[in-house]
Amino acid sequence: MDQIQDFSFTFYFLVVSAFLIISCSKTGTEVAWEVNLPRTGSQSSIRTSDLNNDGVLDIVMGAGENEFIHSKQGILAFDGQTGAILWQQEAKDQVFGSATFYDVNDDGIEDVFIGGRSCLFHALDGGTGKVLWQYDPDQFVDDAILGYARFNFYNSVIVPDQNNDGYLDVLVQNGGNSKIGPGIKEGRFPGVLMLFDSRTGSVLAADTMPDGMESYMSPLYFTQKGSDEQMILFGSGGETFSGNLYLSKLSDLLDKNLSVAMIIAQEEGHGFIAPPVLADINDDGFLDIVAISHASNVSAIDGRDHKLLWKQSIPETECSNSFAVGHFTGDGTPDFFTFVSKGTWPNNTGSLQVLLDGSDGQIIYQNALGCTGFSSPVAYDLNRDGRDEAIVSINVFNCSEGFSGDIGDIENKLMAIDFASGSEYIIEQRHGFKNIFTTPWIGDLDGDGYLDMIHCQYYHNTPYITAFMGMQIKRIRTHIKMLGEANWGAYMGSNTNGIYWSDN
Repeated sequence: MDQIQDFSFTFYFLVVSAFLIISCSKTGTEVAWEVNLPRTGSQSSIRTSDLNNDGVLDIVMGAGENEFIHSKQGILAFDGQTGAILWQQEAKDQVFGSATFYDVNDDGIEDVFIGGRSCLFHALDGGTGKVLWQYDPDQFVDDAILGYARFNFYNSVIVPDQNNDGYLDVLVQNGGNSKIGPGIKEGRFPGVLMLFDSRTGSVLAADTMPDGMESYMSPLYFTQKGSDEQMILFGSGGETFSGNLYLSKLSDLLDKNLSVAMIIAQEEGHGFIAPPVLADINDDGFLDIVAISHASNVSAIDGRDHKLLWKQSIPETECSNSFAVGHFTGDGTPDFFTFVSKGTWPNNTGSLQVLLDGSDGQIIYQNALGCTGFSSPVAYDLNRDGRDEAIVSINVFNCSEGFSGDIGDIENKLMAIDFASGSEYIIEQRHGFKNIFTTPWIGDLDGDGYLDMIHCQYYHNTPYITAFMGMQIKRIRTHIKMLGEANWGAYMGSNTNGIYWSDN
């Protein structure tokens, strides 16, 4: 294992604002640990599970060096108590997916399912990091469907046992071709939705996108309350190509018949990249679907009859960021907060932060903090006023050059947005660092009743905004007494399935 240096908070700068000072038995907000990794970076978001049975959640994330480069640190597991690396696993390319957890070897520790570039999808032993199985596209080069599954794997989701072996199974999307430039049609192939046997890695079912388009969207699985009908959401299209958002039964995938899937949203010239979210916004007991296309058109779809509840557009912007769901307005209906990017990919020139009222889709907060980034927000009621705040990672640099020019100096800020007062507060900031992709994690890591934050930042010592030359991961221990679980404390929610239930 490569030596990892822990510089014990070197160059650390933490801002403790009056906003975070709450009367409680614990005082002070501090960095519990900080780990520095040379060369390695990440486009993955943080997921947590107790991997060493010490009662403290540990951290798993995909990593790597730059695109198409083999890395000894492709997947990393950190001890939540100390920050020490528990294990690392090599990867042939960047592992940008986020981990999905499920114990398949019956040792009492959740195992890890994670994917990334160059058709990489691994199942790893959660305790040791050893490979349990991995997908091999060379077995299927002549298959009419799986022959297309040779590109990127996105975030997976656990679904009920479909082959009656007593173990849950794994649903994941494969698609995209990063070697093809924006707007070029030649060389793009249909995305493939795939269902894996979680224990063996056997492909139980697969089918291409009904419209024959590429796909970059992580699928969602859900059932409505009171129903045993297993439903899936998946999407097609990209930054510069049209796509659809589909609703289907899981059984349709098993029958290799996604052509019967219902189109519930469409977009011309753009597709659906960010995973949608599920929340009951009309108080009828059904999960409704709220999705944002890459063209920044937001659709809220009734979960019972699939009719449009409301629609909102954010002109002259694009979106690859998912929502944070929370009670931001205080009216009892879940609301939706996200980032959108000004301009056109790959020359986006800034960022807007937008809050949509869940009851009618109206934009009730908008700001232009920093520049384009693809990490998503999380949410929690930090100041106990009955309304959630959004926690966001913001990059400040010369936005006018887009992603391809000289951006000059850069600074990354971890911030909280208080929608009740319309104020923004800095939690932590670092000059010379960036965070383009990684969503922070918030929750109670060690079960002491106080909020923890896990935040990643990446050295910016290269002319390319998306290139990696080292990273820092840190645990911020706060003095904020938690009044309940964080419903939206990670990418795609604390349960990592895109579902928000207000009574959780």
